[in-house]
Amino acid sequence: MSHHHPTVSFLGPFLPFPHRKLCALIVVAWSGLSQAQQATADGSPVTTPKVAGQLNEVVIKGHYDNAVGTSDAASQGVIGAELLKNRPALRPGEVLEFVPGMVVTQHSGDGKANQYFLRGFNLDHGTDFATSVNGMPVNMASHAHGQGYSDLNFLMPELVQRIEYRKGPYFATHGDFSAAGAADIVYYKQLDAPFVSLELGQNGYKRALVAGSKEISPGITLLGAFEGMGNNGPWTVPEKLKKTNVLVTLSGGNVTQGWSASAMHYSARWDATDQVPERLIEAGSYNGQPFGRFDSLDASDGGSTKRSSLSAEWHGKNGQFTDKVSAYALKSQLNLFSNFTYALDRPDTGDQFSQQEQRTVYGAAASRSWGHKLGEQVSAQSTVGLQLRQDRVNLGLFDSNQRVITDTVRDDHVQQTLASVYGETAVEWMPWLRTTTGLRFDQLSAQVDSRTLPENSGSSRSSQLSPKLSVVLGPWAQTEFFVNAGRGFHSNDVRGTTITVDPRTGDLTQKVPGLVSARGFELGARTEWLPGLQSSVALWRLNFDSELVYIGDAGNTEPGLPSRRSGLEWNNHWTPAPWFLLDADLALSRARFADGSRITNAVDRVVTLAATVSKVQGWTATLQWRYIGSGALTNDNSVRMRPSINTSLRLRRDLTKNVELSLDVFNLFNRKNDDIQYYYESQLPGQATPVADRHVHPAEPRTVRVSLRVNF
Repeated sequence: MSHHHPTVSFLGPFLPFPHRKLCALIVVAWSGLSQAQQATADGSPVTTPKVAGQLNEVVIKGHYDNAVGTSDAASQGVIGAELLKNRPALRPGEVLEFVPGMVVTQHSGDGKANQYFLRGFNLDHGTDFATSVNGMPVNMASHAHGQGYSDLNFLMPELVQRIEYRKGPYFATHGDFSAAGAADIVYYKQLDAPFVSLELGQNGYKRALVAGSKEISPGITLLGAFEGMGNNGPWTVPEKLKKTNVLVTLSGGNVTQGWSASAMHYSARWDATDQVPERLIEAGSYNGQPFGRFDSLDASDGGSTKRSSLSAEWHGKNGQFTDKVSAYALKSQLNLFSNFTYALDRPDTGDQFSQQEQRTVYGAAASRSWGHKLGEQVSAQSTVGLQLRQDRVNLGLFDSNQRVITDTVRDDHVQQTLASVYGETAVEWMPWLRTTTGLRFDQLSAQVDSRTLPENSGSSRSSQLSPKLSVVLGPWAQTEFFVNAGRGFHSNDVRGTTITVDPRTGDLTQKVPGLVSARGFELGARTEWLPGLQSSVALWRLNFDSELVYIGDAGNTEPGLPSRRSGLEWNNHWTPAPWFLLDADLALSRARFADGSRITNAVDRVVTLAATVSKVQGWTATLQWRYIGSGALTNDNSVRMRPSINTSLRLRRDLTKNVELSLDVFNLFNRKNDDIQYYYESQLPGQATPVADRHVHPAEPRTVRVSLRVNF
């Protein structure tokens, strides 16, 4: 038990774990500070820049930076801090839903990485969407649970300055996991004022965030933040989520010449309610007891995780050259217990399994950009860069019962290194024609040492050359057109590159390539021709050589056919008045294997509408409506997902200049939506044979949260 500290007694309900003393120190440190100065150019809210001939600012300041002339693709853009502040988000990872067409759900406890959907991909936990926070990658290669595992639960949304997103493999700066898209999340280095935010909600939800910054010496700023959270959720088996999160950043200089260094630490533990077969929900009972949507078949599922990191970056301009250098070191661990088939494989003890890993990641990047001429008249900007990442991982797959290990399926040590070099040149050929051509080379080297099956040990090496091209035409009448093409990839779990024996069955199995190639193409347009309306449209296609993935639940590699996906995206931001913003986004997609069969769990359409009224007599309100369409649950399309509709509301009221009260209502109309749906065979204890059935994890019912923010 932690001792009581009077200084933070008001935070006690929010911090049910032993970090109150640290929180008290941060409160005392920041509450005594005077109002901080406005942020520098590097830390100020994002604004919408003007371009030649632009008549009016199209979006509310701080929501987007997507004006004509700022992007190389219709599907590229920047999300500002003001949008994150005004939109409701149930979980930290849902800030990625502000990327048009993106869907973020959760199917196994709030300490586990989210489930992501974009452009006809069930991205699982991040396989083809690359995410970074402050220059550090979030996706984890050769992960115990799933390739590209992207856990954003350590994110503190209030500290996010901007999210830079892009879709498709058209950008030389991005490599592994970015074929469908990428998002780079950038934190503030300086805050307008220190603040404390306290939240309370239903089902035991409580959260406290304390953050502030101060110039500790001329030109050097210290920023600190602490977050504590607890939640039980609507589940019959309480989630008992407990999360702590700490960030410290030291920075100096400005957007032209400067540096920063950050330390982060995050830990969480939770009990999980995994998906359950729909046949039990429809029956309404199991083993003579009532059974509903929020019940569990294995109350011991759950896990714990930690993530600690150090990172630093420097950027500077010397004459015509702009240089950037960054480096990071990261340690993480995960201990996950899951049971999706109940008693199918091991009727006596149950099918629970444990995925465990301890990981160390080292990385660095450097780039140089400079302006120059092609001939005497044509202006160009070139960039060359290097990127290096090494993962050292101890990871295993184990059979378990009630979180007690009963057998070892796989136990491996993996060391893999991804070295990349890229270059690109942007040329303004004419006032209405600019191009960006790029080339990227990636090489993956891996060493696998299997402690359980020496036959699966070995080394491998894979490489790929990826050309990129973007053509921008215009603007004419405040309208520009885009043509984008490129080659990209995602890496496979390197255990699949050396495997010879299936760890479950002992059968011989085939090795897989380390890198899987993707080829993408996009035609797009963006217009601001109508006053107050910014609209963009993109027609895209993405082909993969193979859907090969490493199945962490089974410890082996599951082969797949080549695939092709295509679709249409239409995004609109309308500001008829300075205080009103309407967002309307439509994403349609079609996902098929080369033989014409359906790719399962590929959502075929996403529609989002959000209306925001800002600072009208001290009130700000956002009403958000999201439709997630159907998709095939089986390759023959005989079973399909049920669509879902979710409506959320956020109300904010400025009580005084420094005090703000917010109300969030998620699933406003209390619809019985599902966060995830699968179709597979499972067997309940006592059943004689397996049953193929839809398995669902319900979305949360109507949930109300209230937060109070005080600036000092």
